[in-house]
This record gives sequence, structure tokens and C-alpha cells, in this order.
Amino acid sequence: MEGLKVDKWGYEVKTNSDSCISSINSYYHQVLSYGRERSVILEAPKQDPNCVLANILAAHYLSSADSSRAMPLLEAAKSYLEQASLYEKVVFDAINCLISPNRDDDVAVELHFKLLKDFPRDLVSLKRAQVLCFYMGCPDLSLKLVEQVLSVNKQESYIYGMLAFSLLELGRYTDAEEAANKGFEIDSEDAWTHHALCHVYQYKCRFKEAVQFMEKCSRTWSSLSSFMYTHNWWHVALCYLEGHSPMEKVRDVYDQNIWKELERSDASPAEVYLNAVGLLLRVYVRGGINVFGDRLKILADCLTNKAFWHLEWHLDVLVVWALSCTGEVSKAEELLEGLKSRISNVTKKKQQHMQRAMLLAEALFEYGKGENERALEFLDETFDAINYKIIGASDEQLDVFNEVWITMLLNSGQATKAIQAIEKLLKKREGTPFLWRLLEKSYSMSRKQEAIDAGKKAQALEAAYFN
Repeated sequence: MEGLKVDKWGYEVKTNSDSCISSINSYYHQVLSYGRERSVILEAPKQDPNCVLANILAAHYLSSADSSRAMPLLEAAKSYLEQASLYEKVVFDAINCLISPNRDDDVAVELHFKLLKDFPRDLVSLKRAQVLCFYMGCPDLSLKLVEQVLSVNKQESYIYGMLAFSLLELGRYTDAEEAANKGFEIDSEDAWTHHALCHVYQYKCRFKEAVQFMEKCSRTWSSLSSFMYTHNWWHVALCYLEGHSPMEKVRDVYDQNIWKELERSDASPAEVYLNAVGLLLRVYVRGGINVFGDRLKILADCLTNKAFWHLEWHLDVLVVWALSCTGEVSKAEELLEGLKSRISNVTKKKQQHMQRAMLLAEALFEYGKGENERALEFLDETFDAINYKIIGASDEQLDVFNEVWITMLLNSGQATKAIQAIEKLLKKREGTPFLWRLLEKSYSMSRKQEAIDAGKKAQALEAAYFN
């Protein structure tokens, strides 16, 4: 075929433009490294307006933030599809399905499986498919995708970080640590691998080790996207918090490494707010919000801006809480109504999945107002946040909703139920001081002698990590 070049993976692309291929390859690097210059893909269609791969990748980049600009690029890709290479046609099919208004997630995943079967070196398509699986709450599919291409990518950067995260989400922490360590050996600056290792250390209550590792790695994070930069620091703050470091230390990380990101001219505020509000909810549950002064109110004021609503479910659920907690009740109600409307506009199959997310948002709204008993009515008797992956959150991000649930049980005088929930969590992570404090409180409310031992255990653990 005349006018063929090859991309970073060695796959054929119909173009005569070296600069177009260079922009596509730069985009690949930005996606896999969580860089903040993913907009480089917008240069590719300028350098060759007839290149299908350039147009469809640019359309995908714009689809979530600026769909009106994405449409002409999608149409351009369609119009030149007949002349495209086989690789471009398969990528086009996968992305076209992904960005269609009423997409079928299952079909989109299947198209990516097909793509990766024929073109297994395309790690950006793997990443795109894994992100889709994450928002579907399907880590099993995510693992199958990466395992399908692992044999031909064994020495590649980024592959083991992607493998490790899938394993983490399936609770396979030992396998995840092994995979992440391999990734770190290949590329010690891969922020997704840093992230995966921090997940492992955090889960295993190796809080000091996690903080030391991440702070050492942080010197390589300045070029990361707003999300990845603040998310990795969110993990650091969380390790300080869970390891019972002084609340002032957590506040410093919030100020210097999360909120400060907003000062950068190319920051993406919504990505920062997700990590900021996620951290403040943790602090609030622990009774430490006073140390943060008016930071929650400042954040909530930003979140009244509807431009930050309906970007993703996880953020919306947290925003509902922040607004109701700071007295912006009518705004929170407006967001809730918007979420209900959003559910009614998706396929029946997706409506069933998202109903659970809606109930969680309703519960967080009531919790923010201090209506604990009302909030509990929206959640299952045997609530476990792990069953809410559909909102697009990792196990560590979901953990806070277990803490909220237990707190609401205690605030409603349901100590026996709280004890059952806490004991279940302690079987997984017995080195967490806060859970022992909650258990101590539960036992005390039940006038049980075990409260003394739980308090001693909490005290010992509070002194174990950062003192």
C-alpha cells in the first residue's frame, strides 16, 4: 500500500507524514506515562488530515471533554477508512464503539479483545480497554486483557504496572507486588508502577515503607497529569492518615501536593478535586476536619460549579457529600436529581448496574446533613463498599464508604452491626489503628469488656508507624 509508515508498535499506518507518526508516538508515551501533554495528539490530524489513526485517536482524546470538537475528527476518520491499514480499521472500530452516545460496554470490551488478539503490542489500546473495565467494575476482564498480550510484551515498560493494578483489584496482593516490582526494574520512573506498589504497601499496613518509597519516587512526578500527580500524593496522605501520623502532616500533603496543583496553568481542576474531596471525607470520618480549617468549605464552593458535575460517578458521589456537609443542600439536591436523570438516559442493562451508585449518592447526601438513620435506609443490611466498583473507584478509594457506614451505624446506636462490619474488615487489615478505635467504641457502647483490649491494640498501633 502506497504511503505506509509504521508506528511505535511496528504497525502500519496510512500516511506520508513523519511528523504525523511522531505526534502519534508522542501521544502513546503521554498516555502510558500519565503525562500532562496528551493534547499532542491534536497535532497529528493537522499534519495529515487524511490519516485515520490520527483522526480517531484525536476524537477519542476530545470525546469526554469537548464532544463537539471530536465529531469532525470522527467523521474525517470515517471518510478515509477505505484507504486505511487493517490496524487502523480495527482501532477505529474499537474507539468508534467506545465514544458512541449509547455505547454497549460489553461490545466495546469485545472489540478491544479482538484488536489486541491481532495487534498485541498496542499497549495504548490495552490501557484504553483497562480504563473501560475499571469504570465497568470488571477487574477480571482487565486481567484477561493484559494476560492476553503479556507474552509478547515481557520486556516492555508499563505492561507490569497494568498487570499489577488488575491483580490488586482482584485482591491478589502478593502477585501484584511481584508484577509491580518487575515493572519497577524495567522502568523505575513509571508512576503507575509506583502507584501499584503503594497500594500493596498500604493494604499490608506497611505505611511508613509506602511513604518513604513514594516520597523518593516523587522527584519524577512533575510531568504527570493532574490526576496522577495528585492521586499518588493522595496515597501518601492516606498512608500518613492510616498510620496515625499527626493530622497536621496530612494537611501539609493536602496543601503542598494536592491543592497546590491548581496553581499550575495547565492543571485539570476536576482531577485535583477528586483526590482533594476523597481525602477530606477520610479526614472528616476520623473527626479531624477542624485541623483543616475552612478547606472543606473552600473546596465545596468550587464544587458548586456545575462544570465539575457528571464527569464521573465517583466524583459526583463525593461532591454530593461535600455540598450537603457544608450547607449547600439545594445544590446537592440538584446534583442528585441530575444523577437520576442521567441514569434514565442509559440502556436498561446499565440502569440496573448504576442504581447501586445512585443509592450510595443518596446515602452520602443524608450523611452530609447528619441524618444517619435516613442514610442507612439507602444501603444494604450487609453493606460492603467493595460491591460499588461500578462508580469507578479502586478498593482503596471505596474503603472510606465502609468507614462512613460503620460511623453511621454507631451514630444510630447499632453497635452490634458495627462490630460485625469492623471484625470483617480487620480480618483483611488488622494493622489499621482507626478500625481498632471504632471497635473499641462499638464494644463500649455495648458495655463489653473487650473494649479495653481493643483500645490497647489501637494505642499500640497508633505508636507503631510514625512515632
